[in-house]
Amino acid sequence: MDEETDGKKDPQFHRNGGQDGGFLDKLKEEIELQKQRNLAELKDLDDVTRLEMEGFRTGSYLRLEVHGIQYEMVEHFDPCHPILVGGIGLGEENVGYMQVRLKRHRWYKKVLKTRDPVIVSIGWRRYQTMPVYAIEDRNGRHRMLKYTPEHMHCVAMFWGPLAPPNAGVVAFQNLSENQDLFRITATAVVSEFNHAARIVKKIKLVGYPYKIFKNTAFIKDMFTSALEVARFEGASIRTVSGIRGQVKKAVKAGQGKDGSARCTFEDKILMSDIVFLRAWTQVDVPRFFNPVTSALQPRDRAWKGMKTVGELRKEHNLPVALNKDSLYKPIERKPKKFNPLKIPTALQAALPFASKPKDTPKQKRQSLESLRAVVMEPHERKVHALVQHLQLIRSEKIKRRKLKNEEKRKAFEAKKAKDEQLSQKRQREDRKQRYLKEDKQKKQTRQRLE
Repeated sequence: MDEETDGKKDPQFHRNGGQDGGFLDKLKEEIELQKQRNLAELKDLDDVTRLEMEGFRTGSYLRLEVHGIQYEMVEHFDPCHPILVGGIGLGEENVGYMQVRLKRHRWYKKVLKTRDPVIVSIGWRRYQTMPVYAIEDRNGRHRMLKYTPEHMHCVAMFWGPLAPPNAGVVAFQNLSENQDLFRITATAVVSEFNHAARIVKKIKLVGYPYKIFKNTAFIKDMFTSALEVARFEGASIRTVSGIRGQVKKAVKAGQGKDGSARCTFEDKILMSDIVFLRAWTQVDVPRFFNPVTSALQPRDRAWKGMKTVGELRKEHNLPVALNKDSLYKPIERKPKKFNPLKIPTALQAALPFASKPKDTPKQKRQSLESLRAVVMEPHERKVHALVQHLQLIRSEKIKRRKLKNEEKRKAFEAKKAKDEQLSQKRQREDRKQRYLKEDKQKKQTRQRLE
């Protein structure tokens, strides 16, 4: 069955293949005939007319005239470094935000910092820009990273001339020849022109209540103006004690300083509670790019662009800026002082006597015992010390007696367990003998009856 099927299919397959091959051969023949006709027609024409009709032939030399070139390029021209002439697509002439998938090179020892200038090489262009690094969360949010990850890719967004997707990107920190570190800092690939992508970072706003109602409170020091309060209307807030709430509106004029907000909570909060709001704020990508003009200067001098913050600090011998709010501080928690428990009178009347609060009136005068100060005489001190020594000796004797009694008890329990074991063994032997004797008597009685 399979052989018949294969036999039926093979001729059809070969026949189709033959038809395709014949069509291609026929097409090639037509192209070759047309080429020969063109050559025959253009053969008798002069070179100028033929160039206008046919165009430049392969292998011919051209002379290009480029206008608007700076005089430095001609002055510092080096024939040992040829110039490549190429063209770019129509969409690559525009400037905008580019999103690339970047990874720090494994041989580069330092990490890359957000907004530190780097030189990128994309296609025909080399320019300096200031990228912002981010990582994409599961929900599609681009969260800003201060530094590039160690052994994984991240998203980098920067401003510059656009390049087509899947174009390779190579990043450098500088173009100097005299450097000890590995030159290539990162490699990337263009993913898309994402103008709508927003890079965000976390913010935490802290406020304090200054007026509390039942489930409503006025919060201060969280916002700076009524416009900012309007921006965060409906945002979720919570207190340190875990009570959740929501921002409603800015307070009216005269009810608090500018930036105070009216918030509602699940329960009544305390004046000592701290209210905080967790949100996300957008990070702006700097619109900066500086083309590398290394062809406009001598070859023995390296092109220098914008310096990083670390390089500027090193040159001017400046220490790292210290932010006091970023330092770790000792946690000081003041003891919480709760108000005394107040039981309503109606509830006190319904309670049993044992559960009712016992109101003892305070004494206006101090008692005689608290007023009198006891000062012992030397003889009394000796007597007191002797009594303490005697009590110590007595407590030691009691302790030793208890230990000795415990040892005796353990020995007695061990002996008792041993005797009980022997007794059980003896009882088992007695039962065995008794059962044998009774069995023998039963057999003798049975034989007599038979």
